[in-house]
Amino acid sequence: MITIIWITLIVFSIWFIYFFAKDIRLHKNQLGDGSWIKTGLIGFVVNFFDVLGIGAFAPQTALLKFTKQTPDRLIPGTMNVANTIPVLIQAIVFIQIIEVDPITMVVMFATATLGAIFGAGFVSKLPENKIRLIMGIALLITAAFMFANKMSWIQGQGNAIGLHGWKLFVAAVINCILGAIMTVGVGLYAPCMAMVFMLGLSPLVAFPIMMGSCAFLMPPASFKFIKAGAYHRKAALSMALAGIVAVLIAAFIVKSLPLDALRWIVIAIVLYTSFTMFYSVYKKGVS
Repeated sequence: MITIIWITLIVFSIWFIYFFAKDIRLHKNQLGDGSWIKTGLIGFVVNFFDVLGIGAFAPQTALLKFTKQTPDRLIPGTMNVANTIPVLIQAIVFIQIIEVDPITMVVMFATATLGAIFGAGFVSKLPENKIRLIMGIALLITAAFMFANKMSWIQGQGNAIGLHGWKLFVAAVINCILGAIMTVGVGLYAPCMAMVFMLGLSPLVAFPIMMGSCAFLMPPASFKFIKAGAYHRKAALSMALAGIVAVLIAAFIVKSLPLDALRWIVIAIVLYTSFTMFYSVYKKGVS
């Protein structure tokens, strides 16, 4: 079954690259404003640390907002599209090197995908100010999970590699919700890792589960964003290309870094960006 999952991820990668490239080609004269260098650096940095467990969406939202590389209303779609291929590569690598119960993986991946399919269709039609409000709340939630993990309030003490019975049902429901809210910019990694810890799985198991969940949910979610034109093409392409390089370097060369200080910096940046989103909503009023 692991082989089937692995092959499915490769097929997903080929399908998504084809569809993404086709949309870029059809709109090659409408890629949008922004800097190739700035967005490329953002894509490289967030995906590099994503492999090491920091998570991409929260810092990526902050950097895109701070550098003004894409309108706020396009941030969720841009991040989903830009990170799809890098995350697929992460999942292909980690599913092969870390042992996880196949049934647990299939259930988690399927429910996250279902959540994302419904979530992306909803988010792509929201007005900009409502997206700002949702993302402000989403960033606060992400910062809370990161802070709880940093303070050791959520710790992994288990050693199981799979879930069964009611625990698997609970995990499936939660992962479906996480898949849906990921389409508005809530990174799945931090809450998924917290869930894995709480249900008694080995902390190491969190990596293939969260990466695989994202790898299965992001292609169909990103397909909806691309189809609706609800993403910044230039920024997404630049971040995707740089992100692929970053993932390969982090996974095969660096593998680990002292990240304690960086996590505190990321939490501070995420909180700042959340407050700027709320301030933008306050200035314009909720439409």
